Amino acid sequence: MPPSSAIAVSARTAPVAPRRRRRLGLLVVLGATLAVAFVLALGVGPVAIAPTDTMLALRDAALGRSSAVPNALVVTEVRLPRAVLALLAGAGLAVAGAAMQAYFRNPLADPGVTGVASGAAVGAVVVLVLGVSVLGPWTLPTAAFAGAMAVLLVIQAVAMLSRERGITTVLLLGIALNAFCGALTGAIVANAEDSQTVRGAMFWLQGDLTAANWQDVALVVIPVAVAVLLLLALSRELNALLLGDETARSMGVDVSRVRMVILVLTSVLVGSIVAVTGVIGFVGLVAPHIVRMLIGSDHRLLLPGAALLGALFLLVADTIARLSPAGTSWQTGIVTALVGSPLFFALVLRTRHSRRSS
Repeated sequence: MPPSSAIAVSARTAPVAPRRRRRLGLLVVLGATLAVAFVLALGVGPVAIAPTDTMLALRDAALGRSSAVPNALVVTEVRLPRAVLALLAGAGLAVAGAAMQAYFRNPLADPGVTGVASGAAVGAVVVLVLGVSVLGPWTLPTAAFAGAMAVLLVIQAVAMLSRERGITTVLLLGIALNAFCGALTGAIVANAEDSQTVRGAMFWLQGDLTAANWQDVALVVIPVAVAVLLLLALSRELNALLLGDETARSMGVDVSRVRMVILVLTSVLVGSIVAVTGVIGFVGLVAPHIVRMLIGSDHRLLLPGAALLGALFLLVADTIARLSPAGTSWQTGIVTALVGSPLFFALVLRTRHSRRSS
C-alpha cells in the first residue's frame, strides 16, 4: 500500500482565514444535520412520533420525570439507546479510520486493516458457537474485545522483535492476521452443531444494532470518548506523519512512539465498538475520505469532521435498516456496505478524474 498524494498536506493560494472559516462552517453544518437526523431517527418506525413529541420526551427523560407524550417509552427505552450507540460507533470508527489513513499515509486504509476487527470476530464466534455464558450478557462483548486485544498484542510483539518496525511490517502483519482470523472464524462456524447457532454467528458478523440497549452504550462510551479525545490531542503528530517519517522527526516527533500510541488507541476504539455492534464496514473508510475532500487533511478539523459524518452515516444506515419492509431483515452492516461501496467507488473515480485533469 504505497503512500498516496491524496492525503498529503499541500499549500493553498487562498487566504488562510477565509478558508478556515469555510471549513469551520462545514463542521457546523455537519453538526446541525446530525442533530436533525438524530431527532427524526427517534420518531420514525412502526410507531411514528412527531419531532416535537420526540423532543418533549427527551426533555422529560433528561429531567428525570414521567412524560405525558404518547409512546414516550418507545423513544427513550427502545430507539434512544440504539441511536446513541449508532452515534458513538459511527464517530469512533470514522476517527479510527482517519488515524489509520494517517498512520499508513494512504486514504484506502480502514480501521480493520490491522486485523483487530477479525480478532474480535473470532472471540465472538467462539462464544456464540460454544454457548458460553460465564459472564452472562457481558460474555460476548468481553470475548470479542479480548480477541481484538490479542491481535494487537501479536502485532506489537512481532513489531518489537522485528528489525523493521515501519508501516510495511504492520500492514503485512495485518493482512496475515486478517486471513488467519477469517479462516479460523469460518472453520468454527462451519463446525457449529445446529443451524440456529450458525445463523446467530453470521448475524453478528454482519454487524447490527437491533438489540442495542443502555448496557451496550455504557460499554462503549468510555473507551470511545477517551480514545477519540487522545487522538484529537495527537492532531499535530498525525499531520506530521503525512509528510513522511524523516520530516516528522525533524519536527521533533517521536515517530515510533506516536505510531505505537495510534495503533493502541485505534485498536481499543475498533475492539470496543465491534465487541458490541459486530463487524460494520465502510464507515471508517468512506467518512474520513469525504471529509478530507471537503475540508482538507489538517487533523485538527479532519478528526471532528470525520466523527460527525461517521455518526451521521451510521445513524442513517441504522434507521434505513430499522425501516426494512415487513418480513425482511436488513442489518445495519449490510446497509452500510450497500450504500458505502458504490459511494466509495464514485469517490475513487472522481479522485482519479481530478488527478488527470490537473
